Parts: sequence; C-alpha cells; structure tokens
Amino acid sequence: MNGNNGNLAPRPHKPKPFTPLDFEIFAGGADPARVSEAAHLAAQALVHRGRESADPDVTRRLVELADQQGLEAIAEMWAESPARSLPGALWRLYALRAATQQNPEKMAAFFKAGKEAAPVSKVVAGVAEPPGAEEVKTMADAILSGAFDGDFDVALERSAAFCRIVALGQTHHADAADPSNEQHGTKLTRSSHLLMKTAEDLEAAAEAWRRGQLD
Repeated sequence: MNGNNGNLAPRPHKPKPFTPLDFEIFAGGADPARVSEAAHLAAQALVHRGRESADPDVTRRLVELADQQGLEAIAEMWAESPARSLPGALWRLYALRAATQQNPEKMAAFFKAGKEAAPVSKVVAGVAEPPGAEEVKTMADAILSGAFDGDFDVALERSAAFCRIVALGQTHHADAADPSNEQHGTKLTRSSHLLMKTAEDLEAAAEAWRRGQLD
C-alpha cells in the first residue's frame, strides 16, 4: 500500500439528523428503564445535534422530523416521558407543531378568541398580526426551529404562551357553544384544561433548562 493514502482528505458529508429508528431496539416489550434511558438519550442527541450545527438544512430536517418519520414514531419514543423532562418537553413541541399544521384554521380561530385576554402571552408567543392560518403555522415552525438554533428555554416559553392563548380561546368557544351541543362544549373545556397544564409544564421545563437541570 503506498503512503500517499495517508494524505487523502476525508470525504465531506452532511450531518445525519437523529431519527427514532436509531432506538428501535428498545421498542416492544423492553425494560421500561431502558426505554426511558433511550428516550432521554434520543432527546439529548437531537437537541445537541441541532444546537451544534450552523447548517439551516439540519435545523429544517429536525423541525420536519415528525413529517418524515410520522408523529406516531415520536410519540412511541417520548410521549410517556415525564412532562418536565427534556424528552417530555420535546414531545410537546413536536405535538403542538403537528396539531397546528393539521388544523391551522381552527388553531388560528382559538388564538384570535383568546389573545386579548392574555396580552403578555400574546407578545411572548410571537404570532404575526392578524393571526390567520399561515401565521400560526409559521409560528409553530419558528418555535421548534428556535429549540435547535436559538434559546431552548425561549422556545419552551413561546410554546407555553401559545398554549395558554389557545386554551383561553377554547374556553371562549365552549361558553359560546350551542346549548344543544353540550358534548362539544364539554370537549373544548376539557381540552382547554389540558392545554393550560401543558403550558405550566413547558414553563417549568424552561426554568429547569435555565438551571441546567432539564434532562
């Protein structure tokens, strides 16, 4: 073998975004402790990869991970994680984006109905005015992008603010619901309560991140 091989430059390659498939060995009837460990390792790998890269294509691929792999794959990996943990917080960011992308008109309607009752949250969420379907979709992408190329705690707080406003909007719609459709009003009220709890969890996760205790 000739010595020139040692002078060859390594072939350039694009960073490979982390995917849930990297942890599929933990799926099925695995030890819950190992599944939890895998969820945390996956979340750490995802966040670190995004934050260490200055390539906008890497950020875009991370933001669109659920589009490529399916939200179910991400749910299988992270949905059972504690809400106030890194994988739990990431799951909520991805789930919020997915819900917004799937029903942007409905989310925009809830946001419009709730924004005046929460002026501070409205500013933190950062949705462009007037908040229509495209504006809330853009916001959801921007929040998730910020988790990888901005301040992670700010991304969590923006998501929490959006949840609070949408929850207030759902309460408003529930109060205005047709009395003959009590089931619809009850469903909106329940969803509102869950979103408020999600907002609290995201805010707590942001505070834990600032303390260096979100893992």
